[in-house]
Parts: sequence; C-alpha cells; structure tokens
Amino acid sequence: MSFAAIASLAVFVGILFVLYGQQRKQNTLSRLVLIGLVLGSGFGLALQLIFGEGNPVIKETLDWVNVVGRGYVGLLKMIIMPLVLVSMIAAVVKLEKGGSLGKISGLTISVLLITTAISAVVGIAVTQAFGLTAEGLTEGARETARIAVLESRADRVSDLTIPQMLVSFIPTNPFADLTGSRSTSIIAVVIFGVLTGIAARKVMAEKEELETPIRTFVEAVQSIVMRLVKMIMALTPYGIAALMAKVVATSSASDILSLLGFIVASYVAIALMFVVHGVLVAFVGVSPKEYFQKIWPVLTFAFTSRSSAATIPLNVEAQITKLRVPPAIANLSASFGATIGQNGCAGIYPAMLAVMVAPTMDINPMDINFILSLIAIITISSFGIAGVGGGATFAALIVLPAMGLPVTIAALLISIEPLIDMARTALNVSGAMTAGTITSRLLGDKQPEAEEQTA
Repeated sequence: MSFAAIASLAVFVGILFVLYGQQRKQNTLSRLVLIGLVLGSGFGLALQLIFGEGNPVIKETLDWVNVVGRGYVGLLKMIIMPLVLVSMIAAVVKLEKGGSLGKISGLTISVLLITTAISAVVGIAVTQAFGLTAEGLTEGARETARIAVLESRADRVSDLTIPQMLVSFIPTNPFADLTGSRSTSIIAVVIFGVLTGIAARKVMAEKEELETPIRTFVEAVQSIVMRLVKMIMALTPYGIAALMAKVVATSSASDILSLLGFIVASYVAIALMFVVHGVLVAFVGVSPKEYFQKIWPVLTFAFTSRSSAATIPLNVEAQITKLRVPPAIANLSASFGATIGQNGCAGIYPAMLAVMVAPTMDINPMDINFILSLIAIITISSFGIAGVGGGATFAALIVLPAMGLPVTIAALLISIEPLIDMARTALNVSGAMTAGTITSRLLGDKQPEAEEQTA
C-alpha cells in the first residue's frame, strides 16, 4: 500500500474517532448521522480533489473504507430476515383482535399502491415539463455492454404475469427464503411469519396451559432481536461516513454534467413525492415537519446504502419509537414497502423512461390512453420489485416491454444510475413509513405517549 493511501486511511480513522467522541457525549442519532454524512462527504471530496478521478490511491483507500461501510450494511442485512420473521409472529400473537390483521395488511398495501400511482403521474408530468427525450443519449462501451445484459434479462421477465408474480410470494421453502434467495423472499417470510403467528394463536385458544409459555417465548425472542437491532443502529454514523466517502470519491463529474437534465428532473420528481408524503400524513393529523425530522436518520441511511431491504430494521425502529406506530403495523409496512409499491424505483423511474422513449416509437406520450395504461401497469407491476440496488432497472424491464417500448434507454443512463438511485431509495423508504403512519392513524391505533423514545 502506498504512503498516500496510508495517510488517507489515517485521516478516515481520525473521522471515526471524532464520531466516537461525539457519540460518547450522548448526542442524538440524527445529529450523529448528520456529522457522519458531512465528514464522510468531505473526506470523499478531498480524495477527488487531491488525487484526481480514477487515481489508484483512491481505490486503495476505499478498499479499506468499504470494510466499515459494507460491514455495516452487512450487519443490517444479517438482521433483516430474523427481524421480519420474529416481528410478524409476535405481531400476530399479540393482536387483541385476530381479524384486524386483514385490515392492517389491506390498508397498508392500498396506501403503497396509491402513492405509487401518484408517483407515476409525477414522473410523467416532470418528464414532460423538462422536455426530456431518449434522442441524443450517447452510447459508450459500458452502455453497449449493459444493453446486451438488459435485453437478456428482459427476455426472462417479459412473460412474467401477475398470477405468476403472486404465486412467487408463497414461501414454498421458508428456510431458503430466510437466506434471501429470491427477490420476493421478504414477502414470503412475512407470509410464513403471519401463518406461524396464526397457528400459535389457535394453539393458545385450544390449549390454555400453553398460552403463557408461548407468549413468554415470543416476547423473549423479540426482545433479543430488537436489542440486536439497537446494537447495530449504534454503528449507523460510522456506516454513513464510509458510504458517503465512497459515493463522493467515485462520482464522475463528466457523467453528471452530460446527463444533468435527467438528474435534475429526477430529483425534482422525487422532491415532489416527498411533499406528497408530507401532505398525506398531515391529513391524518401528523405534522409533516416533525414527521421528516423523526425519520431523517432512516432516510439518510437509505440514501447512502441504496437498499430498501437493508433499511428495514431502522425503518421498523423509527416507526415504533418515533412515530408511535404499533409493532404489527410498523413491521408490515416496512416489509411490504421493501418489495411492493416503491414510489421511486417502481413509480417515478419507469414512468420517466417510458415518456422519454415513447416519441422514438412514434407514440404520443401525452395521449390519455398511453398515460392511463402506463399508470396502471406501473402500479400493478410494483408488486415484488426487489428492495435492493438495481430494483429500478427490474421495474423498467417489466414496464417498458409491457408498453411495447425498448429497454435500451435504461442502459444509456448507467453512468448516473447510482446518483439517482440513492434519492429513489430514500423515497421508497419514506413511502413505506408513510403507509405505516397513515394505517395506524386511520385505524386509531398508535403507541402510548410514554413508549415514545428519543434517538
């Protein structure tokens, strides 16, 4: 390792010690995340300015910085499936009325799908307002290679029907789904957890002597898992610093400038959907300002990690402790929101691409039939979009062929994909938390004031 890389790593280690010192002072999680974001971004920018884009020193440094960033994301992914499974079993076992589970699930999914339809409308409107089109996009070596990959993937998903997608949610092998083997594994684990919880309730009703042991066991396991979540959450500022350092240090200024119009339009559409989320929670009596203040650390992690699934533990914790959403609703909305109705990846992105590429196929993107068809297909196909980086591309592979449009445009935007995907992921997570908040308020069910905690 070169001396320059060692010196750079020493600076990064110093940043970690600064964060540790701030953590020892009992700062709130929001403040610590902000400090980590600023310091990490500053470190990444310094690497770019000092060594220049593509310098081997940057790669050497980031290889070690990624130990912190990827390590943190890995720990969160480690806890996702245990958290979802245990939380869903506990949620069902603790439900006062077994029939309310259907209301919670139905209302949560409805909110997710409605907001996805709204996000599609926003994506269409913003694309038209900016006059974006697929004509003139450059195709380099990376884009050419990406086109070949996407076309092969499009062939595999083009015949995927809604019934087939719904069947894929069934946990035929729950142990395999616990390893995250499929894009729909999270929903499968949710279903398995719910069914296990229902079975436990029936056993409790049939054999009263087992009710106390079952409740005690479920409570103990859930307490252990939630403690593990809190332990990992304490590492959030360090993970954010490392992830932001990588994002800033590896960003290409030339790529950003060449596709600046699409980037700006995307962020405008995403910002408008955040406003929509604020308006929706205001309708159920929640202050939009307080709402976004409370979920800001979760959105920050989603932004830097680009993974809705990895954000589930933080999502659940924030809903329960900050937004006073009951555990049953928080777990359902976070789990469903990672794979159903993603406002950014499954809503805005495919809508923008479809409107951009339509004119090249002699289709009027403002034709009412085209718009209504696009919104309907986007909403329905939002089921099962994987909550990981690349989910937006998968959504585009479903929507574009369904509209009779080529998938080539998705490859032509590869160079700026990570930059936009960060904001899309944050919007996805906000949509899930919005669904949980609205569901809990509409059902008149929220945590007692005394249970609300501070970060």
